[in-house]
Amino acid sequence: MLNSLLISVGAIVGIVVVALVIILVIAVVVWWIKTANALVRLNNKAEEAWATIDVFLKKRYDLIPNLVETVKGYAKHESETLTNVVAARNAAGAAKTPEEKMQAANALNSSLKVLLNAVQEAYPELKADANFRDLQEQLKSLEGELESARRYYNGVVKSFNNKIQVFPSSIVANKKGYEKKKYFELDSEEERKNVKVSF
Repeated sequence: MLNSLLISVGAIVGIVVVALVIILVIAVVVWWIKTANALVRLNNKAEEAWATIDVFLKKRYDLIPNLVETVKGYAKHESETLTNVVAARNAAGAAKTPEEKMQAANALNSSLKVLLNAVQEAYPELKADANFRDLQEQLKSLEGELESARRYYNGVVKSFNNKIQVFPSSIVANKKGYEKKKYFELDSEEERKNVKVSF
């Protein structure tokens, strides 16, 4: 009787151990799936945020030829500055990867600052031009929208980068091949200042 009791207790312990192992395996699988899905969602949010920035950059690039043509009529002595803005705009339009687009956007920011600073005081008649004022307002509005989109993108990138770097979710991120995303930052102190578009 004692033998049969020991065999029954051993069988119960064996069943409990197997059940605990099964529960542990299920818990690990569920955690893995939830973590993988969270990483996919964050990655998609980052891509969506970048796409929004891309739209605003495109709008800004489309606005620049009109701005250059308007300034060209008044600022005949600023041809080198205008050429630099057009070249920066063309380079920005040709950029393919997010990193290239970020660098191109920063170069364009610098060129625009030089242009706007050059014409600000030198051409008072340009300040009165209705088309130029309208372009200024459009550019100012785009800069505000772009800044908001940058902040959102950088916030999503921060969440994504934290998720792929913090243990234990870093295990899933490494297995899935996720890499740290780059923030959309301005390159220099001069570029950190707002583009002055009010005359």
